[in-house]
Formats: sequence, C-alpha cells, structure tokens
Amino acid sequence: MSLTLLGARPFGGDPVDIVIRDGLIAEIVPAGSLSGEGTVEGETVDVSGRWIGPGMWDSHVHFTQHVIRRSRVDLTGTTSAADVLATARRALDSGHPLLNGMLMGYGFRDGLWEEPASLAAIEAAIPEVPVILVSGDLHCGWMNRAAAARLGVDLDETGLLREGPWIEVHHSMDQTDALPLSAYREAADAAASRGVVGVVEFESADNVTEWRARVDGGVTSLRVEGAVWPDRLEKVIADGWRTGDPIDDQGLVRFGRLKVVVDGSLNTRTAWCWDPYPGMDPSHPLACGMESVPISELRRLLERARDAGIDAAVHAIGDRANSEVLDTFAELGMRGVIEHAQLVREDDFARFAELGLVASVQPEHAMDDRDVADHHWAGRTDRAFAFGSMHRAGAELRLGSDAPVAPLDPWISIGAATARSRGEREAWHPEQQVPLDVALAASTRSTLAVGQPADLVITGRDPYASDRDELRDMPVAATLLGGRFTWRTI
Repeated sequence: MSLTLLGARPFGGDPVDIVIRDGLIAEIVPAGSLSGEGTVEGETVDVSGRWIGPGMWDSHVHFTQHVIRRSRVDLTGTTSAADVLATARRALDSGHPLLNGMLMGYGFRDGLWEEPASLAAIEAAIPEVPVILVSGDLHCGWMNRAAAARLGVDLDETGLLREGPWIEVHHSMDQTDALPLSAYREAADAAASRGVVGVVEFESADNVTEWRARVDGGVTSLRVEGAVWPDRLEKVIADGWRTGDPIDDQGLVRFGRLKVVVDGSLNTRTAWCWDPYPGMDPSHPLACGMESVPISELRRLLERARDAGIDAAVHAIGDRANSEVLDTFAELGMRGVIEHAQLVREDDFARFAELGLVASVQPEHAMDDRDVADHHWAGRTDRAFAFGSMHRAGAELRLGSDAPVAPLDPWISIGAATARSRGEREAWHPEQQVPLDVALAASTRSTLAVGQPADLVITGRDPYASDRDELRDMPVAATLLGGRFTWRTI
C-alpha cells in the first residue's frame, strides 16, 4: 500500500512530496520531483502547501471517563455550591437521563467556593433520586444518602467522598462494559479530527482486555499505551506483560506503565505539600495535603514493577509529593514519568533531567486552576505549573489533557503552554511559557523523516504564524495513522 502527499510544507518550510509505503515514510523529496510519468505510486493527495508535522499524542487521558462525560450533567460552568445544585436540579426536571437509576453530573470545582458543599444542601435540592456529582479533577464526589446507600459508603456532613475511598467507588460504578463500542469509536474519531494519533490511557481498568476488544470492534483511529494500576499489577506480571508489548493484532495498542497515585489534587486541597494550606491548623494531619500511597509502598511497587520489566508513571502534584517521588526514583536507579508535577521546589527542577525522568504535564490545568493556585498556593505560584523552569532545567516534557479534566485536544494544550493565557486574561507567570517548538515536540512521538511511522497531521494554518487563539482553534485538514487517513477534509 502506498500513498503520496504532494506539495506539503514540513514545519512551514519549502514544499515537498512525501511517499508513504507500508505505513512508513519512504521518501521526502522536493515538490515536483515525482511528477514524471510512472514515478508516483498508488494514491496521490494534493496537500496544496499546507503545514505538515508528526501526528499528535495526548500523554494523559482517562478514556472511559472522557466517553462517559458526554452522558453526565455538565457542571463545568458553575461557580458555587448553590449553582451546582440548581444546575443539577434543572437537568433532572428537564428529563436528563438517569444512569443506572442515578443522576450523574461532572465538572464542579469547589476550591474557591464561599459556601462549602454539605450533605444537607444536596439532600434538600434532590431528595427523590440518587445523585452523584463528580468534581472536575475526578478526585471527589458529592452525593446524597440515596447514592451513598447504593454504593455502600458512609458520608459525613459534607456529603463529599474524597481521594482513595472516592476513587475506589468511582471506578466500581463506571460499568465500562455497558458503554457501546460506537461511543468509543466516536470519541477516538473526534480525537483524530484534532490531529491526535495516540493516547496514554490511565483508566483504572483491565486495559489489556478492554482495548484489545475495542480495536477488534473497530476502534482503530488511535494508538494506545494502556497503563496498569497497583490492584492489577500481580495479574499482569503473572500473565507476562512488559512495557512496550503489543496487545492487539493490528499493533495499535501496547502495554504501558504502572500508574501509582502518591497524593491528591489542588482543588480538593489534598495535594501533598511542604507548607500548610491557608487557614489550616499546621498541626492538623491534612494541613499539607495527603500522602495517598505511603512512600514505602511506592518503593515496593516500583521495585516489583521494575523487576518484571514494567516501567512506572507516578502521579505527584504537590511539591512534597514531587520531592519524595524524585527521591524514590533516585534510590531505585529507575527512569520513569512523573505525572502532573504541578508544584515543584526550585531545587528539584534540575533533578528531572539528572534522573532521566519525564515530566508529563497538562498545560490547560494551569488555565483552569490559576485562581485556586493563587489562593491555596499563595506565594508559591512562581513554581506552579512551571513548564518553562522544567524546560530550562533540561527536563523532557510531554503534554496531555488528563481528559475529561481538560479537552482531549493537543492544540489547546499547546496554546496554554506557549501563552499561559486564554480569553481576556493576561498571561499568568509568563516566565513559565515554553517555545512553540518545545510544545510541539512534547506533543509528538515521531519525527518527519524517512523510516519514521507515517503518523502525520496536516493543518490549515502554519502554527508558527498563528496567535494564541489560532493555535487553540487550529484547523486540522487531515490526520494519518500508519499512512491511512483517520480524518481528512482534503
């Protein structure tokens, strides 16, 4: 199988013709060099001078959560507890479908609410059906007694369930097998329409079995690296899986890394920090956030994975969590990935490069969380979401969305990383901007060179000639995965 792209402009340079054979880039020659009779093989597509580059990767998604979000009440625009409950109430009254008999919502952020969530308020607003409202960062759920009884959990006066207990029940109620394959195909195709060729899947699920079945069922628009969580680690070791192993017959899905969550999140004030959160009694056990997985257990898990040929990706948001995780990787002599790295001590930036660790970051989170960071990390935000500091210290960056926490759209991530602003707001800590070439490289896994996979994106504008909003809304003319179109308008 062969395909020739005529008149493409790699990174906005001189136009070239690109020959693709068997899923790989076979030739890149000056435009017009292949115009002689009989010199062009297979299908030809006139790219008409459009910009072309390597296909985009999202290095952190929760794909099932991303799919499910579409069926939940949208709470992302709410600004208070009362606003959340009024939105959920209106949805119920207007006939919003129940999921397994429950009203489900997603997207509230309570980090700056003047009036906190309470069990009494949610009971008063929606007493007649079980209701579960999921926070925008996925780290807590607000529910009424009927929902708690359904899930078999106890609630305190807040009605909130946070971190470990919440994550456990959240995963248990997703019922992934009840989602039709068409929903996954639609979500994968939508990602391809934004130039995405691959995602790193961090869903807490049997990703080996589930993604093999999805590919067999026609979800073939993306490459996938599927992680494993600690509760399934022994099973995958017993089954002989190692990082990088192909999972499906088409070669689209590979076994990924062990995912360990060491602390919580900023919005729930559970990110593990060196300094107390404002208003917290320093002697309170949660004054500085929480250690979700003890460091001794993290060390055991990483050693077990390393010895079985499984690499690691560790969630660390607070600066204490990042310091402890860096120490653990150093002690074990392991390379790996630190997910999020939202608050980092100045002395720790250089350690990412020294230890060969990747910083997998989500730039749009900085835009979502700038106000809550200014409040809860007051005086420390010069080193919050500090992508510029990481880059200058030599760390390898990878960009992602944490979908559904932010949109599964690499151009939004690139725009946030390079501009540190959106809408009418000024740039937040502009010293932490990264150059466009760095953001693009952090969003790809291949290069535009002979012998590389023909995973490509063709855009309607030159990113280097685009302003902030044009980057975020970049038109994608075509996406190719292994030389086949997964999206095209040309």
